Amino acid sequence: MLGFRFRPRLVDALKDYSRTHFAHDFSAGLTVGIVALPLAMAFAIASGVSPQAGIYTAIIAGFLISALGGSRVQIGGPAGAFIVIIYGIIQKYGLANLLISTLFAGMLLFAMGALRLGSLIRFIPVAVVIGFTNGIAVLIAVSQLKDALGLPIKTLPADFFSSIELIALHLPSTDWRPMLLCAVGMLVIIWWPKSFQSPRSPWQRYLGMIPGTIVVLIGATLFVRFSGIELDTIGTRFGGIPQGLPEIAFPAFSWALVKQLVAPTLTIALLGAVESLLCARVADSMTDDRHDPNQELMAQGIANVVTPFFGGIPATGTIARTVTNVRSGATSPIAGMVHAGTLLMMILVAAPLAEHIPLAALSAILLMVAWNMGEWREFSRLRQFNPTYRAVMLSTFFLTVIFDLTVAVEVGLVLASLFFIYRISSLTRVERIHDLGALPAQVEAYRLYGSLFFGAVDKLEVLMDPQSTPIRVLILDLQPLLNLDTTGLETLHALQKNLQRRGAQLVLAGATEQPQSLLQRSGFISTLGAENVVADVTLAIHRARAICG
Repeated sequence: MLGFRFRPRLVDALKDYSRTHFAHDFSAGLTVGIVALPLAMAFAIASGVSPQAGIYTAIIAGFLISALGGSRVQIGGPAGAFIVIIYGIIQKYGLANLLISTLFAGMLLFAMGALRLGSLIRFIPVAVVIGFTNGIAVLIAVSQLKDALGLPIKTLPADFFSSIELIALHLPSTDWRPMLLCAVGMLVIIWWPKSFQSPRSPWQRYLGMIPGTIVVLIGATLFVRFSGIELDTIGTRFGGIPQGLPEIAFPAFSWALVKQLVAPTLTIALLGAVESLLCARVADSMTDDRHDPNQELMAQGIANVVTPFFGGIPATGTIARTVTNVRSGATSPIAGMVHAGTLLMMILVAAPLAEHIPLAALSAILLMVAWNMGEWREFSRLRQFNPTYRAVMLSTFFLTVIFDLTVAVEVGLVLASLFFIYRISSLTRVERIHDLGALPAQVEAYRLYGSLFFGAVDKLEVLMDPQSTPIRVLILDLQPLLNLDTTGLETLHALQKNLQRRGAQLVLAGATEQPQSLLQRSGFISTLGAENVVADVTLAIHRARAICG
């Protein structure tokens, strides 16, 4: 395969690795592993699968993404952005088909990295990214209202309006106990880190190192365990978490089934690619490093191919855990591998304790994830941007909420492309040159600015008007022309034929590198005559005088 290169950042990181580096990585990995435990369970439950599916994904995918990825410090695993995607796929296609979609999405991600398409993900406009990110955050929040309010709803529908209608219908049945527990949990998550920003003693410093999510998880579990209050827990809904390693299982497969899974496969691959590379860029900005986007996509692909065989869900880079990793002093991918090992030890040792975790506490964690995920200030700043930015962002946001991510991104990209074409075409113009002194009779000269492409070729129609004054020579100064595409080239062909029918000649001057290359490769220069393609306007005037005799 042309250009194929597989070189994980771990290889480079180990060259000058030392005990000091390992000490930093080990400490960071332990911290991130503790942070990842409640998030992995919460993301899995909100996605409609068992909590162990999230933990297995964090262990297996987290290890593979760190060991094989293109970033030194990125942490992989289940992500909040996947919650509504996974939930919708399970509701429509079932869990087995989610696993197949994840596997094929992994293959697609690996192919994208192998074909070196990682840099193309960066071309997705920021308005599209903000739009679907905020939309996903809203859907996550809505999905948690059931457990946060203690509503007697077994399963929420995947459709947004149906979910809102069902929640509203059951609001009179709100249970104040899980609602209060959820509210207190959210306050603790907000308050805990702020309370230890300026520690006055060693024990305060150590307490400040404990993530607020862990405090909520332990505190809520102890409260439910010893208060005697009956609330929905992991044990009552899922029967607890198995204590041991996951078993390999092969999901049912058939080609007839695969044809139905094209849309969910593309959705998982697209979101996984965007999230992982955005996360890697955040990590780069914090560490003054530069990740390899193609290697990162290949690692994400391998992780998503492997995890379905252990009952895992889609995985990608996770910003919250990556930021925690960096702030904890991580220096290499070893930290991410230690994070996976930490989760493995937790599930082997402390799995039975998880059955007492109340679902309302996990809802508190996810509601805070949704709040932190959304870039809500962008809505208030919309008035500062042009109408095209507003249209792209708002359409992507509402389509994500109302329909799904795939439709939202497709429409957002189409709108962004159309607006870009309109903007570039508006910058393309054809102006008559008046500062050339005395031109020979029946000679006209025009200068082309911008880009002569399919969206702007109509700018040359004025030069082909049969009612215009008869001329002998038309000079086009291409020096300010930045780009010429094949449609623009066909328009020049049409202009030349139009002039020939009128007994006139086209002369091109000052073509820059890209237009000159296309004119040469297409054979247009041979058709026009090499003597009619000159270096500048002065030589074009000399050529016009020679034609006019």
